[in-house]
Amino acid sequence: MEESDLIVERKKKLAELRKLGIEPYGRRFIRTHKIAEIKGDIPGKVKIAGRIVALRGHGKAAFADIKDITGKMQLYFKNDILGDGRYEIFEKVDIGDFLGVEGSVFRTRTGELTIRVEDFKILAKSLRPLPEKWHGLKDVELRYRKRYLDLIANEEVPEIFRKRSQLIKKMREFLEKKGFLEVETPIMQEIPGGAKARPFITRHQALDTELYLRIAPELYLKRLLVGGLEKVYEINKSFRNEGIDTLHNPEFTMLEAYSAYGDYQEMMELTESLIVSLAKEILGKEELNYQEQKINLKSPWQRMSLKESLKKYCSFEDFSDLKKMRKIAKSLNLELTGAENGFEIGDAIFKKKVQASLINPVFILDYPLSTSPLAKSKPGNAEIVERFELFIGGLEIANAYSELNDPREQRKRFEEELKEERESVKKAIDEDYLEALEYGMPPAAGLGIGIDRLVMLLTNSPSIRNVILFPQLKPKQ
Repeated sequence: MEESDLIVERKKKLAELRKLGIEPYGRRFIRTHKIAEIKGDIPGKVKIAGRIVALRGHGKAAFADIKDITGKMQLYFKNDILGDGRYEIFEKVDIGDFLGVEGSVFRTRTGELTIRVEDFKILAKSLRPLPEKWHGLKDVELRYRKRYLDLIANEEVPEIFRKRSQLIKKMREFLEKKGFLEVETPIMQEIPGGAKARPFITRHQALDTELYLRIAPELYLKRLLVGGLEKVYEINKSFRNEGIDTLHNPEFTMLEAYSAYGDYQEMMELTESLIVSLAKEILGKEELNYQEQKINLKSPWQRMSLKESLKKYCSFEDFSDLKKMRKIAKSLNLELTGAENGFEIGDAIFKKKVQASLINPVFILDYPLSTSPLAKSKPGNAEIVERFELFIGGLEIANAYSELNDPREQRKRFEEELKEERESVKKAIDEDYLEALEYGMPPAAGLGIGIDRLVMLLTNSPSIRNVILFPQLKPKQ
């Protein structure tokens, strides 16, 4: 039978139920148990509810499987127990319907725990058949576009999102034990700041002004350090109007944390301790497998400067040697415009040649100033900043630095940024932030962790779309 025929058949059953005086979209049903709580020695009657995922049998008796968030249970329906009228109603039940059932627990001759149904209520009539007759939803595009079907059809998917929720909960607990205060900062901003990225533009009608969805909460969180809050964090949604691939979604979730009187060394220690703690909580161990790679999270983690990593994997460390860098880039089939500076070429080479080799955790340290206008320079070398990026399993997981708190140097760097031609970025200096710095911000360290990528790592998910319930997709044609 074609799907359209099945829908017609189900709509017919819906009309028949209503003709019998049955409301097919029920109200509150009070359960005595969830399915996982039912054992073989429960006396008396139980009440459970869930979705019917299988039907077997015909005539005057039938078996069904019912599923809730905790598990699956077999049901036994018999005309002699329900009576002719109630059994007639049961015959209009389809796979996908939500039922509330009441009955006693027993074991079949094969030992399967089963509920002998003595009464039931239809809680929601399903008008469309479940995907592929409940054998699983395989079309990747359809899985992301219709996540509700993915959650129904693929049992491993709800587990990914349970782990995601657990990760965020444990992250909060960890930071609060360290004395961090959770805060909220604006999503709509007059001037997008805190990162180099193209923002989304919106408009506030009442104020008659353009606003931007934030690309990062950084500048607002550091204003709080000026105000005397010494340790703050935000688990935030940020938005970047850029490409979509297995590692990037325009809307994504980050942890950003700031600690007064610290530096990027403190943030390395915090990051390592946090991620090891999360792995123990979620996986129960410090080792994991990610995309057929064995990863050991045990401390201490490796630390290597950016120059050292390029020297080790690409045999160069001098960003001024553009001729050699372009030669390496060409050998890696990297597309260059010819206008790139030394670091931009080096960064492209790093991502192509070095990053995939960083399987066990490694902090890559000390980046050129041109890439990090909000970071503090290293003593004795103004062109290098105290910044690290953390890589695990070839994924960039975290970014942190010692925060620049000199208002005059910060103004100078903002002015340098204004000279760059970056499409769709409002060319303006955040004067309020600079004014805040002039009141005095203590030396501080800041950290950003990509929560989506961390969940990918801890659930062995190959794409960021696997760990975001409703990822951004191209519009359907």
